Amino acid sequence: MEIAIIVVVALLSLVALWLVFYFIPMGLWFSALVSGVHISLLQLVLMRWRKVPPSTIVSSMIEGTKAGLKLDPNELEAHYLAGGNVQNVVHALVSAQKANIMLDFKMATAIDLAGRDVFEAVQMSVNPKVINTPPVAAVAKDGIQLIAKARVTVRANIKQLVGGAGEETVLARVGEGIVSSIGSAVTHKVVLENPDFISRVVLEKGLDAGTAFEILSIDIADIDVGKNIGAQLQMDQADADKNIAQAKAEERRAMAVALEQEMCAKAQEARARVIEAEAEVPLAMAEAFRSGNLGIMDYYKMKNVMADTEMRESIAKQK
Repeated sequence: MEIAIIVVVALLSLVALWLVFYFIPMGLWFSALVSGVHISLLQLVLMRWRKVPPSTIVSSMIEGTKAGLKLDPNELEAHYLAGGNVQNVVHALVSAQKANIMLDFKMATAIDLAGRDVFEAVQMSVNPKVINTPPVAAVAKDGIQLIAKARVTVRANIKQLVGGAGEETVLARVGEGIVSSIGSAVTHKVVLENPDFISRVVLEKGLDAGTAFEILSIDIADIDVGKNIGAQLQMDQADADKNIAQAKAEERRAMAVALEQEMCAKAQEARARVIEAEAEVPLAMAEAFRSGNLGIMDYYKMKNVMADTEMRESIAKQK
């Protein structure tokens, strides 16, 4: 029984000792003390209660102090509670100081909370980044298509990182500048002979305005000749004109066919009237015989005239 009590007491003592060292980080306090960082032990304990890792704050304070920076642990703690990356901010401040770049703690935390990598931005300010544009197709005034690829060298603009546009905007503006510069060329040969013509025109437009970058140079990496867009458009226009002409010709043919059919219908109607009139001739002759207006001799004379007329028509047809 006594052994069990001793074991329980020992376990409780170990747990209590662990809690003491957890909430009172003596090791971190001593490391900060020997590194010249002035931070109280009570503040480290309160960090535990506020769920802020003291190791992150202390290591960042030590790094900043060794680099000659004056950092406030309360500001670092507030930035951590706001969701920021404390260590990344301190890395950026140290790098900016070594590179003689104007960057204060307020600006660095604002850039970090804006979702940008402030340490990478400082590195990009020292070592510019090269962005490769996708193939951009444009057409010169002579109708020849050119496909250009460019390399854009940019440097981070620290002052524009908060609220400035990103790489996608820079690429879009550069592509627009390439299209306009090629489109303003008289012939595609001018562009092929002087690729720097595109770079000069694009750089003069100030494409980096309102962005988080500063464009240092735009170099044309490759230019390929594409399709003859002008000739293709002329062919398409010719096909369209041909189709329109064919449609109009078909319309005229349909109207002629309709007119012919109408004339045929009228001719058949007239023929029907003639036949109807010829059918009434025997009736009229019979009526004339009965009324005495036509004699037998008159009838034979009329038949002779008709026979003579038919004979003349047949002779004329044979000639």
